[in-house]
Amino acid sequence: MKNMIWIISLALAVAAQAQEYKVAKASGKLIIKEVNNITIEGHSGNEIIFSSRDRNHETDERAKGLRAVNSMGLEDNTGLGLSVIDKGATVEVNQLKKMGGTDVKVLVPKGVTVEYLHTSPHAGDVEVKNFDGALDISTVHNSIDMVNTYGPIKVQTAHGHIEVALATAPKNEISLKSAHGHVDLGIPVATNAEIQLSSDWGELFVDPDFKIEISNAGSMTRYTSKLRGKINGGGIVIEAISNHNNVYLRKK
Repeated sequence: MKNMIWIISLALAVAAQAQEYKVAKASGKLIIKEVNNITIEGHSGNEIIFSSRDRNHETDERAKGLRAVNSMGLEDNTGLGLSVIDKGATVEVNQLKKMGGTDVKVLVPKGVTVEYLHTSPHAGDVEVKNFDGALDISTVHNSIDMVNTYGPIKVQTAHGHIEVALATAPKNEISLKSAHGHVDLGIPVATNAEIQLSSDWGELFVDPDFKIEISNAGSMTRYTSKLRGKINGGGIVIEAISNHNNVYLRKK
């Protein structure tokens, strides 16, 4: 019985390894385009590692012996429905399917910056975890959820929400912008920052433990849909904007 369990475990491990695709890269930029479902996670290795989180990876029996391509001439060279091209200073990733596609997990070394671009309506959530590099995300329909991401952060989306939770005080600039979704940012009360919160058609909510020094115009204080001020004497610029929804600044 023990031997059978060991054999099954070994088979599962081999299957999991077969679902990985690796690129040796400890610096440079990773550009990810039109990948519908993705988790980006930092790690201490020197390889970018792509894997599938789908337990039941569907295969097209009719496609056996054929190679997947798209109208841009890209090919699936990973076995994950992705085209990954190493261009030296950059690694470019494209999903071949317009709809659906593999639920992708990417482990990214600390020295690699990430740019994620998505324009199609076939969008899932973008998750980012434990990442220290610079991050630039631009989407139309995706929602973005981040936990413990401490490099410079620039995120903009048209229809999705943005939620960011940082357990320790950030040391790099943060810019979060959504046209129609809410923006929710959690940071420690001890963060030194210049705060810029804005919502044209929504509300601004701030934890009362944040003591914000409101920027004044002469001897007068102006309260509008835009809040600008300092916490703990100022520091990095933190910008959170939603045009049509609420903005939340909460303590972690």
